[in-house]
Amino acid sequence: MTTSLIIIGFIVFLALVFDFINGFHDAANSIATVVSTRVLKPHHAVIWAAFFNFIAFIFFETKVANTIGKGLADPAMIDPRVLLAALVGAIVWGLLTWYYGIPSSSSHALVGGLIGAVVTKAGVSALLWEGLSKVLVSIVLSPMLGMFFGIVLMSSTFWIVRKETPRSVDKWFRKLQFLSATLVSLGHGGNDAQKTMGIIAVLLFSTGNLGNEFHVPFWVVLICQFAIGLGTLMGGWRIVKTMGSGITKLKPVGGFSAETAGAMTLFMATHLGVPVSTTHTLTGSIVGVGMVGTTRSVRWGVASRIVWAWVLTIPAAAVISSITWLVIRF
Repeated sequence: MTTSLIIIGFIVFLALVFDFINGFHDAANSIATVVSTRVLKPHHAVIWAAFFNFIAFIFFETKVANTIGKGLADPAMIDPRVLLAALVGAIVWGLLTWYYGIPSSSSHALVGGLIGAVVTKAGVSALLWEGLSKVLVSIVLSPMLGMFFGIVLMSSTFWIVRKETPRSVDKWFRKLQFLSATLVSLGHGGNDAQKTMGIIAVLLFSTGNLGNEFHVPFWVVLICQFAIGLGTLMGGWRIVKTMGSGITKLKPVGGFSAETAGAMTLFMATHLGVPVSTTHTLTGSIVGVGMVGTTRSVRWGVASRIVWAWVLTIPAAAVISSITWLVIRF
């Protein structure tokens, strides 16, 4: 009994490490544009983002956590070894992409890790394709929606302020970026922290510590929101540089449009219980904003490098978790 509790405690700790890395890795999503447009200094921006990451649970139900916990794989096939392997796969891939400054998806790394461990243990039949299809569709749809909203918002904003002076536009949109950065931080905390909630909840459920009905305890919600907020507070400066100025140069009006477009997509996905990638979504919206001026404004070489990371994330994390599961088993 004591050994089992130690194992469960270790996996919960590892899940929170992943949550922390998620916040650390994805801090760029919340603060890159507001830093690159010099609306906020970096250390002020991370404090701002971390606070709204933490309080996101006030605004969202735990639908995404339910999808992760019981919608991707047969709960009967999920045990502590599977979850441990899944987390190792997600963490290793997240650290590798952070080191090279590539805005990959921590969310999809976790999904890939879960897929790799479950398939290695029980085969493809253990996957629940109805829930998994939501994730696979979101890989394509979330950046496209972000791009679409980015184009629409940037175009609309240009039309609204067409008679204003550049100085006046900058003045107003520097203020409005506080709002848009807040919305992105809420969307990030609301969607991404719930992935870790789902992992911890299914761990407790699979080991008989959650009762007969799957749910997410409130203490799990709080520690996951705290961990992702703490990770954001630590920042992820390599990726901030790529997101903030590597894809396209942004002014306050562009930063506001990109952040608002990304937040709209995140809010929609979280409401529907779809675990999307904040990184994918924000990258798509930044590209959309950059395209309004001219397609030459977008650094397509950087964007294509990011796309390759998206393509590789799930299979790479799956391979790492599969190997980890085999090592744990033997």
